[in-house]
Amino acid sequence: MRLAPRARPLAEDPPAGCTSRAVECGVAVSSVGRGWTLVDVETSGLSSRQHRVLSLAAIALDVNGHVVGEYSSFFDPGCDPGPVHIHRLTRERLNGSPTFDSAVEDLRELLEGRTLVAHNAAFDHGFLVEEARRAGVTLPITHRLCTITLTRRLQLDVPNAKLSTLAQHWSVPQRAAHDAGDDVRTLLEVFRRSTGLASTLGLPLPVVACGAATRAHPDKVTRVPCPWTDPGRYDSAVGLIQGTKVVITGPTHAPRLELARRLADAGLDVMNAVSGKTGLLVANPGAPDSRKLQRAQELGIPLVDEATALSLAERVVPGTLKSVPVIEVIPSPARTRGTPPRRASSSLPWSGRRVLVLGGLHSDATAVRARLVQLGAVPAINLTTAVTHILVLSGGEADGRFAKARDRGLPVLEAHHVLSVADASEPAVPEPKRVDDGSAETRPAPTSLPAGAVVDIPKGMDRFTVNLAWTSAKGDPSEDPDVDVVAFELAGDGRVPSDDEFIFYNQPASPDGFARLSIDGDREQGVSIDLAAVPDEIERITIGAAIDGEATFGDVGAISVTVDAAEFTFATAVLDAATTERSMIIAEIYRRNGLWRLRAIGQGYDDGLAEFAARHGVEVEE
Repeated sequence: MRLAPRARPLAEDPPAGCTSRAVECGVAVSSVGRGWTLVDVETSGLSSRQHRVLSLAAIALDVNGHVVGEYSSFFDPGCDPGPVHIHRLTRERLNGSPTFDSAVEDLRELLEGRTLVAHNAAFDHGFLVEEARRAGVTLPITHRLCTITLTRRLQLDVPNAKLSTLAQHWSVPQRAAHDAGDDVRTLLEVFRRSTGLASTLGLPLPVVACGAATRAHPDKVTRVPCPWTDPGRYDSAVGLIQGTKVVITGPTHAPRLELARRLADAGLDVMNAVSGKTGLLVANPGAPDSRKLQRAQELGIPLVDEATALSLAERVVPGTLKSVPVIEVIPSPARTRGTPPRRASSSLPWSGRRVLVLGGLHSDATAVRARLVQLGAVPAINLTTAVTHILVLSGGEADGRFAKARDRGLPVLEAHHVLSVADASEPAVPEPKRVDDGSAETRPAPTSLPAGAVVDIPKGMDRFTVNLAWTSAKGDPSEDPDVDVVAFELAGDGRVPSDDEFIFYNQPASPDGFARLSIDGDREQGVSIDLAAVPDEIERITIGAAIDGEATFGDVGAISVTVDAAEFTFATAVLDAATTERSMIIAEIYRRNGLWRLRAIGQGYDDGLAEFAARHGVEVEE
């Protein structure tokens, strides 16, 4: 696998015209250029390569937050409109609408020099890029801001970051969900309120640089879970057996994705990377000498052309169905359906408190945060709406967040409040004075994990996201190290079965789709997991992070980890013992005696992403 550099255009220095000031209309600006352009699209599906934009609405704001332009239109791409039950855009309703290329000039004017804003910005940006590519043009999008990421950075006390949930939280009327015009108007009010709150907290906005393309990785086959056991290598004397692992390389007569679909429909396991388990390589004569071909020759994997593969698929030999293992999880205590499970840490003296530590040497702050975890508190790394106390060490009063915390009425603690208290007694500390900023007063208390701690994943919590957040020890966002969150899907030998099971910025989802990168921010990234879809050959999912360049995790500082289910945060950890390390194992989800468990780790290494990947079995090209 080639670890091509992640495209970071304009990431080193803010472009000319970058402003940073509080302005009218409640918009806290760390904007790029002329202001912001808020966008919402309704689409025929989830893949920007395969599906189309059916409806688009956009509102442009100047640097003062005033509306200076709007656009809205339906489009008729001449395809199946997809989930009509969601967006209500039927063929009849779209009939007679223009095609996307009619919107290009209007969009150019609205986007030129402004930061794109969307709810799940990577999704909307990806569709705009692909539609523009089909029209033979490039849209002027250099930076974007995701309001989901902004919500996470603020740590609003909401059960999820859906636009409808945020509209209710901010008392914004939403008349027609999944209508692009109404959604973008709702987004405008959510954006104004959220950025205004970020300004009062002193939080920088999560603006990220983006190029004209949304990814550097090639179009990949979406791997369909195969119900048949792997019969091994293709044998011409026996025929092609259902469950055989097949890889396609080079140009194909049929579109690559269509060819893959036809082979998968026949019961074959179509993959993207060649491994020792690959049973057949499909390559037409004259295919370029690719790494897949070289690897297949090294391993002695049989090769057939496209026509032969399709012919074999028409008379495929029946395979053996997999036995489906039942993976139990530790049952949670009896509770009302839909409510979060009880936390073992709820009986600890400081359970439910979020404490921001300011000042002190790195070693002092690390010791205090470790003690906070022992007391049941959650150490915070930013001043957010969820912070209940601040703890000031030497020099902490000089931190700009100190004054903002005092303005919000947060109680101030000192080191002796946490270092001398007995675990079993309630410490005599000031209680927080809540500030009415629209957020609720209570949040379910998550389990706070020190490094090395293990917790059983509750029954029914199949889907969750391991989210990471950090600040820079330098404090200047333009000088932040580039941190990449990655994941490895490991078999019983502790290695990835193939390069397909390495998830990183150029390959953001696993073959079976059970793990994928999520969160689009400059200081927040995450990996979403669906345990119900994990193949039986995968024993462990390792979540890690690596730094590009010469910076280290000592420059990054503390990393906050939250494990978030749909309606609550299940567990948290703060990992901040790193100094010279450039790669780190953050956490792992693994099977043990038929159960799923989560471990917080924080183990660092001095090497970079390539060595980190190779250590987990990824074949990295020079």
